[in-house]
Amino acid sequence: MSVVTSLLKPTVRSRPTTGRSTPNVVRRETHAPDYVVLVAVVALTAIGVLVVYSSSAMASYADSANSFAVVGPQVVWGALGLVALMVMMRVDYRRLRLFSIPLYLLAVVLLVLVFVPQFNRVVGGSARFLQIGPLPAIHPAEVAKLALVVYLAHWLTRRGTDVHSFWRGLLPFLAIYVPLVLLVVIEPDLGTASVLALTGLLMVFIAGANLIHLTALAGLGVSGVTVFMLHGYQLERVKSWLNLWQDTSGVGYHAVQGLLALGLGGLFGAGLGQSQVAGGIALPNASNDFIFAVIGEEFGLVGATIVIALFVILAYQGIRISLAAPDTFGALLAAGITGWLCVQAFINIAVVVALIPITGITLPFISAGGSSLSISLAAVGILLSISRETVERGTFNDASADRGRRNGRAHLPRTGRRPVASR
Repeated sequence: MSVVTSLLKPTVRSRPTTGRSTPNVVRRETHAPDYVVLVAVVALTAIGVLVVYSSSAMASYADSANSFAVVGPQVVWGALGLVALMVMMRVDYRRLRLFSIPLYLLAVVLLVLVFVPQFNRVVGGSARFLQIGPLPAIHPAEVAKLALVVYLAHWLTRRGTDVHSFWRGLLPFLAIYVPLVLLVVIEPDLGTASVLALTGLLMVFIAGANLIHLTALAGLGVSGVTVFMLHGYQLERVKSWLNLWQDTSGVGYHAVQGLLALGLGGLFGAGLGQSQVAGGIALPNASNDFIFAVIGEEFGLVGATIVIALFVILAYQGIRISLAAPDTFGALLAAGITGWLCVQAFINIAVVVALIPITGITLPFISAGGSSLSISLAAVGILLSISRETVERGTFNDASADRGRRNGRAHLPRTGRRPVASR
């Protein structure tokens, strides 16, 4: 307990006196952020802009004589997201604890407003987007992801070892967790609900929840999803996934076209923009849910592997930041953000390669979607803010506090640098 208390205490530095006394000033002990995470995320965002333009330019020009109709807003949202990333990177992440409850309540209100016909916008039979007056349409479930991660990190930190209890841990957790997941399921948006569900379970597991409770909760969740998918179009998607080539022009059309696009890419791909030329694959939702298939078709196995590698790097560095965080709140927050982004990426790619049944979900930083891109970048800014205060734990994955732009490790003085004064 004394170790944790010492980590939470701010470092006090005294300014040098210049003839008159100067009060002590409390400052954060910070170092350079994790530039590996920053480079990986910026690279994914840049790839996303290129592929969104490549996959949407011709269709946009045919519809509105403007080939930038889709990628233009994506660039604007990306710029706003990068500004949010830089701002959040400089802000003390602990301040988010003050806004955790208001942010959670805001997410609930936005998810409820989606069901009001005057405000919602139905896409693909699902009321996912919120349109209020002249404001740009937003996806409230993206706000819900960030709100759930921030509030759970705050709540689990305060709960401490009580999270292992059924009455003081599991039941209050369900009261926080279930409303957001259930509201997204009702939209219906099973893909986003899965990301919320898995992220919440990951965070409470890391916080030390009872494994028996978690196993029972996971079993109930799987049973609920099974019942939900045993009717309507969800059942048709499962049947199509079990036998993709039975109905290639009907329910299985999306999955089959995605696999064909990946196959056409070969090792190095057809080249940027070549997926839209004559002889290319007609790929539905090319700039959104199936954008990874476009990457495979235009950049081949090499390009697809690079994208997956960037997400693996993000996952690895996020785990390092979580392990080296200076306090419990920072550790849970870093784990939650990393889990959210990487679980969502896994689900999107798994859908494209037919590893799981089709569900509509974006590929973080790459798919077209303004609210998804900007909120994801803001979340990475929070992760970088935590990385600026990582402390060495004496393990193989330490994040060195001395790293910077030019010096990757501490430099010790060597003999012969300065003349030794004779006595």
